[in-house]
Amino acid sequence: MTSPVQTWQLRAQFAAGLSRMYGAEVPAYHTLVEVSAQVNSAHTGALRLGSLERVTAERHGAVRVGNARELAQVADLFSAFGMYPVGFYDLRTAASPVPVVSTAFRPIDPDELARNPFRVFTSMLAAADTRFFAPELRTRVDHFLDNRQLFDPSLIASARRIAAAGGCSADEAQEFVAAAVAAFALSREPIDRAWYEELSAVSAVAADIAGVSTTHLNHLTPRVLDIDALQHQMTARGITMIDHIQGPPRVDGPQVLLRQTSFRALAEPRRFRSPSGTVSEGTLRVRFGEVEQRGVALTPAGRRRYDAAMSAPDPAAGWHEHFPATDTEMAEAGLAYYRGGDPSKPVVYEDFLPASAAGIFRSNLDGDASAAEGGDTTDYSLEWMAGQIGRHIHDPYDLYEKVACS
Repeated sequence: MTSPVQTWQLRAQFAAGLSRMYGAEVPAYHTLVEVSAQVNSAHTGALRLGSLERVTAERHGAVRVGNARELAQVADLFSAFGMYPVGFYDLRTAASPVPVVSTAFRPIDPDELARNPFRVFTSMLAAADTRFFAPELRTRVDHFLDNRQLFDPSLIASARRIAAAGGCSADEAQEFVAAAVAAFALSREPIDRAWYEELSAVSAVAADIAGVSTTHLNHLTPRVLDIDALQHQMTARGITMIDHIQGPPRVDGPQVLLRQTSFRALAEPRRFRSPSGTVSEGTLRVRFGEVEQRGVALTPAGRRRYDAAMSAPDPAAGWHEHFPATDTEMAEAGLAYYRGGDPSKPVVYEDFLPASAAGIFRSNLDGDASAAEGGDTTDYSLEWMAGQIGRHIHDPYDLYEKVACS
């Protein structure tokens, strides 16, 4: 009798399937993966933050949904892959605001992360925020979202059953993973041009979420051990990268949290329907190639210092006013997490930075979101989201503390 396929194996198959699909849809992704592998092979001295096998295979994806019902379905789907919601991110508060609230679905157990750390940053349109959506437009957005179906109900039912069982047979695994991957493929269905353009006037992200009848993978991000080297090598290959790397600066000393860069979103062919019903060919720029370098996870005290450092006009210049130059000093000062307090065993940062996420989004869009004056009168919060999806949203600090104490 064939052994059942375990949750982590399903997750690895899901990540690999998405990678194949995304590479076929966005060929420049293959170049990004190739250059990442070359950089990683040349920088093995950084492997205290993960084995070369893990780092090279590592990916994070990003998807966008329209409302709480769709987000709950995503939570059900990802649970079959052992991926649970961690953290709450409000990108509406970024310097370049994006009208979404987000969480990240990922493994939470250290052994599961070691087997396959695939994670998906998942954003939901904040349509109730009147600073972005006038009441009349919000009503039409809600109607549009309520009447679409992103996921086949049978797929979600299978996900719930597989999650409860902790795996499935090999035959079912193949069928389930293929269906899950297909749910995030880029659709060739014609887009209502007038509706899409109306939402684009609010935000390109809003149009990408609620201006189409499906969802899709927005980016699939490999991990690299030296992001500055990757930025240089990609540019040398003639690929246009965003202007600067998002996140903390490159410094002498422990690299912290997360640094990200990407190649600019490419004009991809899409089909559009005019008010008269005529279908024509066009292009959209919504998907880009992102890459990340992960450092040590900071404690709340370290995060406060990070925020102070990043508020300076030149964070790199004054970095060592906030952070010491060695892991030993970082550990002694309680600024970062290390297994058993051992500075030679840094705990990898597994999550995301709202400012960097918004910065990456903004760097790949043609225009900013337009937010009207006034305060936030919505209920969007970690507690609200947890209630809507019926799941506990894990606190990243609690997870890092458990790893450090293990």
